[in-house]
Amino acid sequence: MDLNLDSSVSYHYNNFPPKNLNYTKFIKELIQATDAIARYDQMLKTIHNSEILLAPLRNQEAVISSRMEGTVSTMDEILKFEADENGESSQNQYTRSEVFETILYQRALINAQKAMQDGYRLSKSMIRTIHQQLLSFGRGATKSPGEFKKEQNFLADKLKKNILFVPISPEKLDDGLEILFDYIEKSDHPILIKTALMHLEFEALHPFQDGNGRIGRMLITLLLWSSGVISAPHFYISGYLEENKDLYIDTMRNVSETGDWERWCEFFLKAVEIQAMRNLEVAEKIKDLYEEMKGIFSEILSSKWSVNALDYVFTNPVFRNNKFTTNSGIPGPTAARFTRLLLEKGIIVTKEESSGRRPALYSFEPLMRLVRV
Repeated sequence: MDLNLDSSVSYHYNNFPPKNLNYTKFIKELIQATDAIARYDQMLKTIHNSEILLAPLRNQEAVISSRMEGTVSTMDEILKFEADENGESSQNQYTRSEVFETILYQRALINAQKAMQDGYRLSKSMIRTIHQQLLSFGRGATKSPGEFKKEQNFLADKLKKNILFVPISPEKLDDGLEILFDYIEKSDHPILIKTALMHLEFEALHPFQDGNGRIGRMLITLLLWSSGVISAPHFYISGYLEENKDLYIDTMRNVSETGDWERWCEFFLKAVEIQAMRNLEVAEKIKDLYEEMKGIFSEILSSKWSVNALDYVFTNPVFRNNKFTTNSGIPGPTAARFTRLLLEKGIIVTKEESSGRRPALYSFEPLMRLVRV
């Protein structure tokens, strides 16, 4: 395909990090974003089992961030895959490649979070590991997983056949990454500004052949969490960025074209504020649902195992019956009785009837209604 370079913008050589930022242009947005994310984090601190309750937000982020790059899957498909998986990470014959690519996003993010808990810092080595995992299967597997680019890449509008942006050259990439990670480590910019500039610079470097957008958005969560702005690794921003995708890309390109870092900071801080409020709203609804269901499960099941059942369906809102009876920590006959009672009361619904040796597939719809995208 012949692409037109006439309207392209090239990487901002020797202009990162910006020498002077005019805070007066985005101070209001900085204050509002700081307040919004603090309110969100306060809620995180009050949730004792945030990994159980907020894991659906990570799945939601995986779906949306992957969708921004043309990988279309649904939350139901992702959770059905997990319900069918037997512990191995290979794709089964029934799974669409897009679903598995989205699963890889979710797993790469989880593994990066675990690595940081073990003391690893954001670094060139870490992003290569994330990239290796993200592109280990599907269309990305032919795009040099875990390797930095060796040829010039670019962002293009394929419909109009225009090159929109020419990232840093492969020859200068290593220096660019050194400067970026040195900035992350040593800059005294407020953390939200540091995150804004880090994200833009990563996308402008575009260090890999493929997968840059998804990794760049992962880094937002990882930097906010590792810096202590959020106390649990559950802040996801792709929803707002997807809704404003053209403005998102144009505002980033504009930095390289005009040097207007302030306008980018203003956009990014607005995204953080709005997404923090949305995340807070969804997280509070999930938390409220959990508290409501605690009483309902106790009443319906009349068992000391009722909280085990509740935690299982919150962690696995789409599940096969055999997984519930073997993995929930509940005695098998008791778990089987629970399934019948929850079905009778409409708490779970049947997505697939049992067939031969294939157990029935159930969905915990009260939670699914909150997190579908």
